[in-house]
Amino acid sequence: MVKLLKRNSARDVDSVFDASFIKAWSTHDLVDSQTGHSDKEARVGRAGRTFGLGYKLHLSIDSKTMLPLACTFASANQNEQKHSWNMVEKTKLILKQSAARLKSLIADSQYSDGKLRDAVDAAVIPYRANQKRDVKGLLRVDKRFRTYGPEEQKKEYHKRPHIEAVYSFLKTQYSLTVNKVRGLSNVASYALFSILCLVLNQEAAENIGRSDKSVSPTYFNT
Repeated sequence: MVKLLKRNSARDVDSVFDASFIKAWSTHDLVDSQTGHSDKEARVGRAGRTFGLGYKLHLSIDSKTMLPLACTFASANQNEQKHSWNMVEKTKLILKQSAARLKSLIADSQYSDGKLRDAVDAAVIPYRANQKRDVKGLLRVDKRFRTYGPEEQKKEYHKRPHIEAVYSFLKTQYSLTVNKVRGLSNVASYALFSILCLVLNQEAAENIGRSDKSVSPTYFNT
């Protein structure tokens, strides 16, 4: 991954943060419905617009190359903000190893935190509805995902769907959702294999000069 970042001459990186739900291979516990029956470490948490039993993969990517930069794993009941600072530190470390630096952080309002905003040159993070309501010129996003605020921040925020595309690749092409292991460490190992496959696929595509095949595992299987 460091080699790929260097190859793309990355110096100032705009990173996108987000978390995605991973369903547990377990039913709900009969006594405590918030935990798993055969997977005691699984917890009930937000899964898109509903709730589910499982875990969360917290990921940061380079918005330009769509390369994963850092990740961490937790039970589904832990929100994004709890792991955000650790993710910033991990992202800065991997970028430093490739002679790059974290310039801006792009994320949704779940990451809206003063400490996080101060950690980067620019934080393209919408304020939540209960934050600084009377201050004009702040980036906000409504329930229909329409953006309001400074034009430059609105333009940068439109890079946020890149991480949703990466999650889609991991789940549909790299078997992240075909997860039949139990326990946080096992789920993390399984997810890391999916991430590794995505990175190696992109490296193989770059090596043969076919960057358009960077997310196409079937191209290398035929």
